[in-house]
Amino acid sequence: MNGFDRKKHWEHIYQTKSSNEVSWFESVPQTSLNFFSQFQVPLTAKIIDIGGGDSLLVDHLLDRGYQNLTILDISEAAINRAKERLQERASRVKWIVADAATFQPTERYDFWHDRAAFHFLTQEDEIANYLQTAQQSINPSGVLVIGTFSEQGPDRCSGIPIKRYSEKAMTERLETFFEKIKCITVDHQTPFSSVQNFVFCSFRKV
Repeated sequence: MNGFDRKKHWEHIYQTKSSNEVSWFESVPQTSLNFFSQFQVPLTAKIIDIGGGDSLLVDHLLDRGYQNLTILDISEAAINRAKERLQERASRVKWIVADAATFQPTERYDFWHDRAAFHFLTQEDEIANYLQTAQQSINPSGVLVIGTFSEQGPDRCSGIPIKRYSEKAMTERLETFFEKIKCITVDHQTPFSSVQNFVFCSFRKV
């Protein structure tokens, strides 16, 4: 997509559509929350949500008592919407406006969560850079969770191409730095009553 301005695209989306007018909306992000329960992530763990935007995951994590949350999104408009929704609770969260493909963390994390940001990286250099950054920025005992469209899912989202993954493809793509713990497939029902199939995989550093 030569000449495609990813940041401009996402700023436009979040400036023109409300939360429940986008396909990825979840009032309760249960699949993601289940990973926090499965791994018994401590309330003091350093957590980052890649592409968190105005997702309600941060609300639920604050409700559970998590104390060290970072939300990253390429869209400042998305982050501003989340801050407005959370009101005074927004001050308990670190907010980063950055592209996941070029993000350069200044700290290390115990739990790296990404639901549907990674699959927007379709160029090899972007994918490689993302995984190198994750490997360098996750603590030795930390966990990485990535959710993408499966091979049965859509091949586009928000009008732009994505990269679909199977469990095998995801595992092989990450095996240089990470060891798979478990993969699951999930049907996500969109606000428009359509269904999108996702694959979620959890990993530990090699």
